[in-house]
Amino acid sequence: MTASPLRWASALAVVAVLWSAGTAHAAGPEDNTTVPPADEPSGSTTGNGTLSASVSHIKVTYPSGGDGKGQQGNLGTVDPNWKPPACWYEPAFTPAQLKKFVETDGGGDVGIHESWWGEELWTDHYRDGKPADNFDLGSPANSSADGYKDYNLGKDGYFWRGVAPDSSDPDSWDCGRIMFWVDAGRLPDDPNTPTPKTLAEYAYNKVKVPETEVELKPAAKSTVNLPTWVWLDKGTFKEVKVRAELPGTGLWAETTAKPVALHLEPGTADAETFPASGDCEIDADGSIGTPYAQGRADQTPPCGIRYLRASNGGPYQLNASITWEISWEGTGGAQGDLPDGTFETTQDMEVQEIQSINR
Repeated sequence: MTASPLRWASALAVVAVLWSAGTAHAAGPEDNTTVPPADEPSGSTTGNGTLSASVSHIKVTYPSGGDGKGQQGNLGTVDPNWKPPACWYEPAFTPAQLKKFVETDGGGDVGIHESWWGEELWTDHYRDGKPADNFDLGSPANSSADGYKDYNLGKDGYFWRGVAPDSSDPDSWDCGRIMFWVDAGRLPDDPNTPTPKTLAEYAYNKVKVPETEVELKPAAKSTVNLPTWVWLDKGTFKEVKVRAELPGTGLWAETTAKPVALHLEPGTADAETFPASGDCEIDADGSIGTPYAQGRADQTPPCGIRYLRASNGGPYQLNASITWEISWEGTGGAQGDLPDGTFETTQDMEVQEIQSINR
């Protein structure tokens, strides 16, 4: 069938925005904490009442740590080639919710890269059973989607729609279908149907870890050729667990971040690290290194730094980063690993020369 001028204009407008503003990003998915009641539009609408493909129903909770309280931040992955899913499909509306949405709002994203504005487009396809085109920029011809009668009222299931945290990501075009029906208790037969791993990867970006401010002796000021002891208290770094659930699917995953090592970068080539790699392993009790004790000034610390030159003209920037080992488990016993994550901070380090007087 021939696409309506209004729908083509809407879809092409989206493409024009993407081409003309390559650095623009859609808002990240929002985390809903409740499943919408059956007689209300789902949480996939924005504040102005429009349906948005950047809003997700995935519910995120924190069984242990990582809830964003205190001085905390997101992990960065050690694998530069890894990224979370660019898009996926998820339930958006029950029949009653869709009917109410069309009758009260009737404007928004029917797919990640296609928006319908005006009630007629929605009623033609979802109420009156007229076929519609699935907009696909990469295809010479649009694929046709069968229509629905009276929003499928009386049937048990959901209308599913694509979601993309960043619609400017070219891979988000993989989820190019307009909103479609799936019976209750079933998942779509589509390569971009969410899995427990999808939710685990989504949760990866929700992990919050403590800032890495190490304890030093001498504190903030060191002496050339004398070791600086570095350690972290065992109560500072604990396992962080994030749970992601997708309502209406039975899918869930828990992503766990476990601290495994501290890496030190002195901020200058004129320094030695202990051990030489700069990697201080985390002990079984969660501590790192050994606290300095009186009488150990000349000893080599298990975790530390020896500066060989004074920091004339300004302090060195000591970089301390914690490596977090990431694993996950989910629905049906599924489990696996994700790339390690890191979180780093910098601290000023003044290094002074030993002053002596000959008599």
